[in-house]
Amino acid sequence: MTMKTITPSQLTQNVNSATAPFLVIGGSGKTGRRVIERLKALGHDVSSASRSSNPSFDWNDDGNWNEVLEGVKALYVTYHPDLSVPGASDHIRALLAAAEAQGVERIVLLSGRGEEEAQLCERLVLHSSIPATVVRCGWFNQNFSESFFRDLLLSGTLAVPNAHVGEGYVDADDIADVATAALTEDGHEGQIYQLTGPELLTFRDIAAMFQEVTGRDLNVVDVSREEFVQGLEAAQLPEGMVQLVDYLFNEVLDGRNSSLGNGVQRALGRPPRDFRSFLQKAHLSGAFA
Repeated sequence: MTMKTITPSQLTQNVNSATAPFLVIGGSGKTGRRVIERLKALGHDVSSASRSSNPSFDWNDDGNWNEVLEGVKALYVTYHPDLSVPGASDHIRALLAAAEAQGVERIVLLSGRGEEEAQLCERLVLHSSIPATVVRCGWFNQNFSESFFRDLLLSGTLAVPNAHVGEGYVDADDIADVATAALTEDGHEGQIYQLTGPELLTFRDIAAMFQEVTGRDLNVVDVSREEFVQGLEAAQLPEGMVQLVDYLFNEVLDGRNSSLGNGVQRALGRPPRDFRSFLQKAHLSGAFA
């Protein structure tokens, strides 16, 4: 299959017109907002698509997707809540059909490591007629500063299953840097970039590092799956979020991702950010105050 490519200069010309911006689906998320910031800093015209945007975008209602994608040339896709959920591939397939019809010329998909449904979505994107790049990630550093994990850190106790399993936590800023490069530069088409940090860390490693950086005590308790779910429900998380977090802890965090990827180095020519640097930056910003 012949893949059509566009040059950075062509992208710049396109996105400076009102009819051909970059579009980020999920622009308020951890990586989406960072990609928007980077594209704007580069002088590109970029917009965000979500249920609150105008026009709005809803994964469960494709009635206006052609309108949302009209004039879009480069598309960054994050799927809510996660590509691992049943039915995600149907939504991605429908989005690709609309993107192809509207003449989208480049797509970058945020995907998950070790998730079968996510890898099906990757294959759909990579085998479409649109030049595409997959950014495949596991757990984000920012899960500990920008989501409910922060409350667990501040509570002084991490009661989680599989506390002994190593994970290559990746920084959301690295994800955004790679996604931005793939959206604006040639040479990334057809690539699957596996992004991790530079080291495998267990929850016990993270607790020790958190104590060193912040001076706060943090104990780790390895609990059963049933106890973990009960804790999530007691914290009044929505049912769908409980199911997703349970899946991530007990299916994905089972050792299948206990290896490091070289995606940051391959895409950007530099090493990834490390977890300690993330913690230090988050601590100085008041994230754990």
